[in-house]
Amino acid sequence: MKVRKGGRFRSSFKLKRRGIEVVGEWKTVQIDPNLFAEEEFQDIVCLEELTNYKLVSSSKVGKVKEKKRKAESSSEEGNEEVEELVGPPKKKKKKKDLRSQTDKGNTSKATDIDVRVDKEAKCNEIIEEANCEDHGPVTESMSSRKDTPKKKKKKEPKIKASQAQEALPSVAASKKVKNWTTEVLASSTDQKADVSAWKDLFVPEPVLQALSYLGFSAPTPIQALALPSAIRDNMDVLGAAETGSGKTLAFAIPMIHSVLQWQKSNNSTTRNDSVSKESHQHHDETRWENKDEAEKVTHQQVEDSVDEDDASFTTGCVKVLENTEFNSDDETHNVDSHKKRPLLGLVLTPTRELAVQVKHHIDAVAKFTGIKTAILVGGMAAQKQERVLNRKPEIVIATPGRLWELVKERHPHLSNLRQLRCLVIDEADRMVEKGHFLELSQLLEILNDSQYNPRRQTFVFSATLTLVHQTPTRVLQKKNAKKMDKKTKLELLMEKVGIKGKPKVIDLTRKEATVETLTETRIHCNTNEKDYYLYYFLLQYPGRTMVFANSIDCVKRLSSLLTILNCDPLPLHANMHQKQRLKNLERFAERESCVLLTTDVAARGLDIPNVQHVIHYQVPRTSELYVHRSGRTARAASEGLSLLLIGPEDLINFRKIYKTLEKSEELPFFPVDAKCMTSIKERMNLARQIEKAEFFNSRAKQHNSWLQQAAEALEIDLDDGMLMGNEQEESQKQKMLKGMKKQLKHMLSQPLFKVLMKTKYPTQSGKLLLPQTSEGISALGAMSKKQAKKKKSIKLN
Repeated sequence: MKVRKGGRFRSSFKLKRRGIEVVGEWKTVQIDPNLFAEEEFQDIVCLEELTNYKLVSSSKVGKVKEKKRKAESSSEEGNEEVEELVGPPKKKKKKKDLRSQTDKGNTSKATDIDVRVDKEAKCNEIIEEANCEDHGPVTESMSSRKDTPKKKKKKEPKIKASQAQEALPSVAASKKVKNWTTEVLASSTDQKADVSAWKDLFVPEPVLQALSYLGFSAPTPIQALALPSAIRDNMDVLGAAETGSGKTLAFAIPMIHSVLQWQKSNNSTTRNDSVSKESHQHHDETRWENKDEAEKVTHQQVEDSVDEDDASFTTGCVKVLENTEFNSDDETHNVDSHKKRPLLGLVLTPTRELAVQVKHHIDAVAKFTGIKTAILVGGMAAQKQERVLNRKPEIVIATPGRLWELVKERHPHLSNLRQLRCLVIDEADRMVEKGHFLELSQLLEILNDSQYNPRRQTFVFSATLTLVHQTPTRVLQKKNAKKMDKKTKLELLMEKVGIKGKPKVIDLTRKEATVETLTETRIHCNTNEKDYYLYYFLLQYPGRTMVFANSIDCVKRLSSLLTILNCDPLPLHANMHQKQRLKNLERFAERESCVLLTTDVAARGLDIPNVQHVIHYQVPRTSELYVHRSGRTARAASEGLSLLLIGPEDLINFRKIYKTLEKSEELPFFPVDAKCMTSIKERMNLARQIEKAEFFNSRAKQHNSWLQQAAEALEIDLDDGMLMGNEQEESQKQKMLKGMKKQLKHMLSQPLFKVLMKTKYPTQSGKLLLPQTSEGISALGAMSKKQAKKKKSIKLN
């Protein structure tokens, strides 16, 4: 159907489309043989026309055709062949005819239009013949075939729609993605928890349902203090709480509430718009019905041909879409709602892994809300992330680099940040550090200037938000020097982030900044002895252990050393591919006894379940890093151990941390069994020699292969002197390496922690009474045992 405007006809998507119902028979049309010489028509077999047909609603025809297409799955290949033959040339011809038709206006002949409609119907008829071989002739009455599909068709779309609505809220949950967060989130999904403690905090009903499903029966202190101010009072929040205290939900729940409120207000306005559109559409239809009858028939047929052409392009001759109804009103409504779905929540995190974790937590809490989330991080395909953004997610979790890249490219969903309702900066003290995250400062500049929204809420969270370093005396002696305290640090942070009002400030951190349940210890040693004590700890106290180093080279060296010693470590650093980084985190969370060798990329925010030990192979450069590294263990009221390996070069950093955290007591020394250290040193020294030999071998191979490739490219001969090593040297090195590996294998087969026998004689039962060994004692148990001995000796003195 067409709407007349200024003497021209334009298609209206608001009006219903019409199709044809075959009544008569198809008749062959004579074709000029010269027509086959043209490329466009070389695949045509024959042309047939239909003169006897009815004009009906296209939705009914669509239903019948789709049912026929579903009839036999085995005939899909045949369909595709027909589609390739008939579809493209016919479509081109119709486009040309349509242009000439609109230019001529009302002088076009009805017979020409009939032929075009006939061709379209013929194409569908061929597909029907292929799909309905056992269902009688194609030209039989349509009514007999409509009866059965109609009943099923009416039910199926409703079921599918309800399934889609149920599937929307649990996009992440339905896929069951393997992640280190799943164990934490699914800890008590079997029984639905009582969430009455959450109701006084103004938490939305769908979120309460998700919290009950997850088993979160009571809020943590940071959540109890942050939620009322954020949800009821609509305030900005600055939150500082110790690691593992539930800061993610403290900003996720208010953000979900804000999105739900926006959706609620927007739905009421869209309903009013839809009512006005319907009335306008009805007016257009009635006005059209008063037109001249012949004109009406002609242009209905033109519209039919256009509609059928569109349908064949999308569903008819190219791809079969099941349960599709040609309802243009729904299409326009979807397009409008797609356009009117802006970005409402933005979460910025310092690391990619933390962004992945935050997304999983938000998805879990928004399970029953229907809110869509997306993640934008580096190391993954930007095109895929752009496609995800095209779905118009309400909440985006991102790292600053990739987000700024897409903002610069002016992605439609990121172009209008003025409608942003919630901005979250997680681990904010790290994000706004000088010399880091340049993209973040550019993003904040845009958000606080051209894209500023006065109604936007800002949430800033970190475990070390209020941690203040003591200013050196040389700095204080300067003229304009200011002594840094908590208040001034927060004011500077608010200025950088762009918080203009008076926010709610929540500080739940202790003076020491670390958690009460964390046991902190140290070992003083030389730099080359750190490997010995690390290997000793990993053998003596197996469990889930994270080892932190300050450099990537150190992680790589430790990884190859511990691999040679059969410890199976999992490395994690910034130079690794992102998929491998996530895979290693998942493996670490799955294995009960495992070692994760990592840089500070895993220091902040990661909630890996049941991490028992954190070893600082190198002392961190700042006290914030020490707090965050140690916070990977002793999370959510569980116990954990932090061990510092302090070499001569680490003493300065250690003293700075000790002074900043205002430790009242000295850190206790970790107990080490000196009897085992000789055999540990033998093993480690041999492993070092093997690692060194393998490293030089691989470097020589890389150098030689590069030279050979360059020589081949330049077509020149290489001198033997240019290559590293020769055949004799190589064979000798390989023999030595083989011997060292054999020796190490023998050493590793021997028990390290030998049990000293106290009796020479067997017992009556024929078994030896073995003394109790220290192998069953955990690292925390060993520490508490040492502390008890120390206290006892002090009392005796």
